[in-house]
Amino acid sequence: GITNLCVIGGDGSLTGADIFRTEWGGLLEELVKSGKITEDVAKKYCHLNIVGLVGSIDNDFCGTDMTIGTDSALHRIMEVIDAITTTAQSHQRTFVLEVMGRHCGYLALVSALASGADWLFIPEAPPEDGWEDFMCERLGETRSRGSRLNIIIIAEGAIDRHGKPITSGYVKDLVVQRLGFDTRVTVLGHVQRGGTPSAFDRVLSSKMGMEAVMALLEATPDTPACVVSLSGNQSVRLPLMECVQVTKDVQKAMDEKRFEEAIQLRGRSFENNWNIYKLLAHQKTTQRKTPFGLAILNVGAPAAGMNAAVRSAVRIGISQGHTVYVANDGFEGLAKGQIREVGWHDVAGWLGRGGSMLGTKRTLPKTCLEKIVENVRKFNIHGLLVVGGFEAYEGVLQLVEARGQYEELCIVMCVIPATISNNVPGTDFSLGCDTAVNAAMESCDRIKQSASGTKRRVFIVETMGGYCGYLSTVTGIAVGADAAYVYEDPFTIHDLKANVEHLTEKMKTDIQRGLVLRNEKCHEHYTTEFLYNLYSSEGRGVFDCRINVLGHLQQGGAPTPFDRNYGTKLGVKAVLWMSEKLGQAYRKGRVFANSADSACVIGLRKKVVAFSPVTELKKVTDFEHRLPQDQWWLNLRLMLKMLANYQISLTEYVAGKMEHVTRRTLSIEKG
Repeated sequence: GITNLCVIGGDGSLTGADIFRTEWGGLLEELVKSGKITEDVAKKYCHLNIVGLVGSIDNDFCGTDMTIGTDSALHRIMEVIDAITTTAQSHQRTFVLEVMGRHCGYLALVSALASGADWLFIPEAPPEDGWEDFMCERLGETRSRGSRLNIIIIAEGAIDRHGKPITSGYVKDLVVQRLGFDTRVTVLGHVQRGGTPSAFDRVLSSKMGMEAVMALLEATPDTPACVVSLSGNQSVRLPLMECVQVTKDVQKAMDEKRFEEAIQLRGRSFENNWNIYKLLAHQKTTQRKTPFGLAILNVGAPAAGMNAAVRSAVRIGISQGHTVYVANDGFEGLAKGQIREVGWHDVAGWLGRGGSMLGTKRTLPKTCLEKIVENVRKFNIHGLLVVGGFEAYEGVLQLVEARGQYEELCIVMCVIPATISNNVPGTDFSLGCDTAVNAAMESCDRIKQSASGTKRRVFIVETMGGYCGYLSTVTGIAVGADAAYVYEDPFTIHDLKANVEHLTEKMKTDIQRGLVLRNEKCHEHYTTEFLYNLYSSEGRGVFDCRINVLGHLQQGGAPTPFDRNYGTKLGVKAVLWMSEKLGQAYRKGRVFANSADSACVIGLRKKVVAFSPVTELKKVTDFEHRLPQDQWWLNLRLMLKMLANYQISLTEYVAGKMEHVTRRTLSIEKG
């Protein structure tokens, strides 16, 4: 009596499922003919509903931003690249790294972007004839400039213009013969499929799983089979056959050597990745020099991915012809004149570094305005790029509000939100919060494991985030927490009582452990200590309790692939936007920018990268608690409760919309 199938797999499995669906009627007739089922049964089950979820590490399914498993595969690749980087630097070696991707270069492309690789081979973009000479010349150049490390990344399906495979062995021999460099090949193979899933994958697949069941519940005989997918951070439903068709078109374009078209059919974000990689990998000689000076600084607490954003901003600034400065220690360093000009190679190797290489402080500009203005004038700064958390946004707002007093502050300003708390208005994701969620998740995984085999135990884990509950909510989903207490979702003693009773009932079954997350400032009186005492006394005889405060481990560590990539892209987008604004505000040999839209926060909002004026965002900010008034992730809490086995009302559930996948939709610029 099964008439609803949820199929998780690659395009093969999904195409098969759709064929099965079209043949369903005929198969039922056969069963009736052979007497295995009756006419009535055939009538009752005359229709099969199918929803697909794409599980594929290659991210090769058209129409979907991210397939399940891609992010985890990137984690494995980046771990290897980080390890190789240290050994290669000490030995002065060249490494040729082969990653998976027979037909799709996504993994190779993103890992090259996230590691700053020297050269890249992907099936969608075969190199021009004579690439051997170009590559060796480039490697020789970087080595002669003192770089101790060369990394070349190859997708296993890499080919040249004539469709002949380019193998890692061939590339290695080439480098050894022509340049005499000590060269090693590493083939990653099935390592990429293994390991524990990353936080992004756990949350993505939980969202997709829930959306798939909702789509099946709403399906009628007339709805086409659909794939549940992600666009930005929104769930969407796409007609299965449209996706399969475009995915086949890519392969056909590649077979017929229409490579430009293949890249476009992969979708706009693949194309953007490819263009940004080419921009940042190698310094082109700039023809033009602009009259503009650009200063970059970090403000607030360190967050992973800050250095990636600074690196790409510096390099794009230089390639645009601007003079690029960096300031140490935030606004304080800007006031004290700790400002220096930087070149292309000064930021080499910054991508994988955690924390902040420039140094960061929480000082706000209003304490040292005059000195900041003096240095802006002295260094001739026309654009200010601030990478940081809530203080970065608040600081730029103060500078904008001081424009009336100081004409020097009528310059172009942009904030790249970077904070583990994810509490900056104007963006759905801040730089660094993916790394922080992964760090918290890994700790909770270990904490849960410590209880296996002992008596029943409940862990109360406190996360960071100030008043913002993003970190504890998303970590809660990633580790299957029983509850996550946050400031934005107010709770009373009745809720606490219900949670304790729910856990006590659960612990009477064969479940051995519970996990309760608490955001550090979720309640003035219900502290971590209070929760511990409450759970301990109510659970006496059923389970015992332990407290864990995660603390600063959430701020550290190497950035995740998501944050390296996101930081790189935001750095590029921000500087390109600033260049455009500088051009508009330049008259009679000087820059004068005082409109609201000359000082913005860049961020991902739903499906697109957008710029929001800080003066507009001021209206939707709760400054006392350092929060945006509207938080998109609160709708994830419904899923958290459902997964912890609470009865929930689905009336609040926001279902994904049905969208189409065509060449036109794939070409839309989402940033």
